[in-house]
Amino acid sequence: MNAHSLAQRAYSQTGRTTKTARSTEYELIAHVTHRIKAAAEAGPLAYPKLVEALSDNQRIWTFLAADVSDKENALPQDLRARIFYLAEFVQQHTGKVLMKKARITPLLEINAAVLRGLGARRSRK
Repeated sequence: MNAHSLAQRAYSQTGRTTKTARSTEYELIAHVTHRIKAAAEAGPLAYPKLVEALSDNQRIWTFLAADVSDKENALPQDLRARIFYLAEFVQQHTGKVLMKKARITPLLEINAAVLRGLGARRSRK
């Protein structure tokens, strides 16, 4: 192995370990959104995978709600309130989806909107 490939490997490993909280949030939400969509499109046999993906989505939104509830959170109060409201909606709507009383589309749309916001903020930094 030559010096160039050793340096490239070292720097690429460092790049992976220096993720920001925003990029981590983006990746988590994008991943779970993809899983929800894929399971929903796969049909009734993929219901267990859908339940698992929805549960993971709820965990993410629970974390986001707790994060924006923290007095030390630096986001503007209005944005924090909107995120908290969305977290409550996601929890309630997910229950309806699991009982087959609501469609999954609003959950996907919410996650997509958050991803657009996180993506826009990432590109400005």
